[in-house]
Amino acid sequence: MSEDKTIIRDFTKGSIPRLLLFFMLPFMASNVLQVLYSAVDMIIVGQCVGTAGLSAVSLCSEVLNFCTMLCTGLCTGGQVLIAQMLGAGKKKELNRIIGTLTIFVFSLAVIIAVLLFFLRPQFCTLINMPAEAHDMAMSYLGICAIGLVFSFGYNMVSAVLRGLGDAKRPFIFITLASVINIVLDILFTGILGFGVVGAAMATMIGQAVSFLFSLFYIYRHRDMLGFEFDFKDWGLDTRYLKMIASQGLPLAISSGMIYVSMFFVNSLINSVGVVASATFGVGVKIDDICNKVSIGIRYAAAPMVAQNYAARNVRRTKQITYWAFIYGIIFHLVFMAIYLAFGKYFFRLFTTDADVLALAPVFIHSIIWTFLPLAFMRGTNAFVQGIGNARLSMVFSLMDGVICRIGLSLIFGKVMGMGFAGYVLGYGLAPCGAAIPGIIYFFSGVWMKRESLVEKLDKDSAKSTGANDQY
Repeated sequence: MSEDKTIIRDFTKGSIPRLLLFFMLPFMASNVLQVLYSAVDMIIVGQCVGTAGLSAVSLCSEVLNFCTMLCTGLCTGGQVLIAQMLGAGKKKELNRIIGTLTIFVFSLAVIIAVLLFFLRPQFCTLINMPAEAHDMAMSYLGICAIGLVFSFGYNMVSAVLRGLGDAKRPFIFITLASVINIVLDILFTGILGFGVVGAAMATMIGQAVSFLFSLFYIYRHRDMLGFEFDFKDWGLDTRYLKMIASQGLPLAISSGMIYVSMFFVNSLINSVGVVASATFGVGVKIDDICNKVSIGIRYAAAPMVAQNYAARNVRRTKQITYWAFIYGIIFHLVFMAIYLAFGKYFFRLFTTDADVLALAPVFIHSIIWTFLPLAFMRGTNAFVQGIGNARLSMVFSLMDGVICRIGLSLIFGKVMGMGFAGYVLGYGLAPCGAAIPGIIYFFSGVWMKRESLVEKLDKDSAKSTGANDQY
């Protein structure tokens, strides 16, 4: 395959700040659109259905995000392995890795979709769904559960492309989903009056079309993408499945623990009442804009770290992480300034409820403390993922989600009697639990002695060959 016909990118050479900047921008734009089509659901529902519908969609979105993040964690395991294989110069292994990842993810998608559909009542009870929003939440979750297969498929394709160094195609795919979702949201919920059912249908159809288009696209351009689509590659290779699972499962558990802690905080806030629930739901959605967009830094830096770590270029691995810190700090400072200046106007996009708007400044001034630790966490997470230390990522997530998010929310909200403001403050300070130990680990240098995933695979293969020879 000639160099001009491939999108596979070599990050082991070239200007790091330039490569990282132009690699992360499409991811950030993709994440903006991802947040947009989720936010459009809430904006239209808030304006056309009311506060109860807004509460239902915001809480159900967290349940669906929990499922999606499980998928993202597993797919990231495949992404890191793909990127390290490229860094080690082993491109011939990619088809088997991608085939194994595909079968694994789709099998999991079907299982989770079925569980979510039939366990909807239990989820609504678990997060203290306000009674006014219960029936709407059940309808919304039922439709979106069916769409999880398409959502998992899109995230799997995007992870593979990120591992190969491609940021443009995921942007194309999510743009398609966003446009379809917005148009159908306006039609189903605004014009036809389907309520939250219309919003759920718009989301599911947008995801389905985007995923099917992504499959069609990569098949048509398989030479450029380096895919062969050979039938023999579509199976579970136990060597790669074990490696993907060893990386992906801790990352999936990490994401799951963070969302479980979010459900816990949601439950605390829901006990305050539907106004607090709606305010928190809108506030988290606005905060999610910054959160999801800045994840683009991690999406770009992790494959770059993975390639250079597998190539044993420690100096370049460090420099990539430094630049991830720099871009993270710049982005979060800018967003923090915008949020402080215009946050109340953002809330008005979602609702006209006077009680929610009156509570909005309390949320803004409590959540603002999350931006500094997030700025560093993007770089540390990318670094830890890139070198293949998934278990440490899980430990950091325990610190973030269970110890800090739940612990601080209880301390500020209940023990100190701050109520809603305390719950939000604890929620906002939680990333310190991952950012601080991540920074310490990076600067300690102990990670330099770790084997890359490729080296582990080679060692396991050598052991297996030796055992067979002995036999």
